[in-house]
Amino acid sequence: MFPQKRRTRLMAMAAASSILALTAACSGGGSGDDEGNDDGTPSGALTVLTWRTDLVEDGTFDEYVEQFKAKFPEVTDVKVEGVKDYEGTVKTRMNTDDYGDVLAIPGSVTPDQLPDFFEPLGDQAEMEKEYRWLNDKSFEGKSYGIPVVGNVQGVLYNKRVWEEAGITEFPTTPQEFLDDLQAIKDKGTAVAPLYTNYKDSWALSQWEGWRGAVTANPDYVNEMTQTDTPWTDESDSGVIDGTIYDAVAQGLTEADPTTTDWEGSKRMIGVGEIATMVLGSWAIPQMAAAAEAAGADPEDIAYMPTPAQVDGKFHTVAGGDYNLGINVNSKNKATARAWIDWFNHDSGFSEAQVGLSPMIDGAVPAALESFMAEVELITMNPAPEGKESLFADIDTASGIVTTDPKYRLGIIDDARSGARTKEQIFDDLNAKWAEGRADAGA
Repeated sequence: MFPQKRRTRLMAMAAASSILALTAACSGGGSGDDEGNDDGTPSGALTVLTWRTDLVEDGTFDEYVEQFKAKFPEVTDVKVEGVKDYEGTVKTRMNTDDYGDVLAIPGSVTPDQLPDFFEPLGDQAEMEKEYRWLNDKSFEGKSYGIPVVGNVQGVLYNKRVWEEAGITEFPTTPQEFLDDLQAIKDKGTAVAPLYTNYKDSWALSQWEGWRGAVTANPDYVNEMTQTDTPWTDESDSGVIDGTIYDAVAQGLTEADPTTTDWEGSKRMIGVGEIATMVLGSWAIPQMAAAAEAAGADPEDIAYMPTPAQVDGKFHTVAGGDYNLGINVNSKNKATARAWIDWFNHDSGFSEAQVGLSPMIDGAVPAALESFMAEVELITMNPAPEGKESLFADIDTASGIVTTDPKYRLGIIDDARSGARTKEQIFDDLNAKWAEGRADAGA
């Protein structure tokens, strides 16, 4: 049996983003109906876009709105719009000026695009005295977004299924991870050892959370910009994509990836029809809730570190999830900023999600205390000054676009068909990356 503290140590955080390419949008009028008071006091109407459709549907955001309006009585209305396929839908809307007043900044917005779409919230150096994880949505010393919660990255699994397969220790290497998946398959049940969520491809971007954790290197992404061959058997990129390839090629994933279903997968892992999914820890309460709704034990949903150790220690990347930003075209920016500040300070969102607070002095949830005692947390280092968009420039020029899960769909396709070996895939990716570096002037 896994130790009891491992059973309850993690709950989920806010939903991680899928990442898609984004084209520049037009400027124009704002989405707010009121301009607010001349003195900057929050007032008027506000539109908030959120990816958390579940919290819109269950009334949680209604409670947030009432609390916010109670604090700022001159605010007449707050419309919270839950957006399904958040990345894709908001990407399209950002080609107009109609993308709310406050919204989660899509992952596909590159640093140099931030000023085109979002209002600066302040100087990064000053804001870092209060908030963590501002690097992702900052550019040239200005911060354009504040994360709503921090989460950690690793592997979500059904503890009961793993234990019934005789697995009593966390895998410490990618090969041990594959061996454990094989042990689950060898039980002869209909359980999918690893579920890719191929059809809802955004979930494949969650594997990016292993970058930095595999080699315990907070500069791994920055170092990718300095090499023509980031895909090797030992590198973070190679381990991530190689593990995906090997798991599919060895028949350790769902039988037909083209028929996967994200919403259905929540129930399936809850009742033990799926053993494992690579997702951020934000997903745990969603899966636990689905398990309970299906009559299964929600405590079967558990979380393990990335299957790699350095100096005998697991490492996991900690960072901000979605960042709230203000539409640069908004006509009610004072109220929009008040919503962001209130949401982080007063709403209790990060605590409710059992996540790490984005505030430096925020308390650590009890559910994370034992995990933090066992796993060394890594925060990825920002790009050097003047090179904030270099990775994105190379990534785009290469044609790979690691922020878009489509290239991993190709890896899965090749692993199923045998059209390319893992080594051939790495060679192709490295060749494209080298071309991207050359085109980007790296």
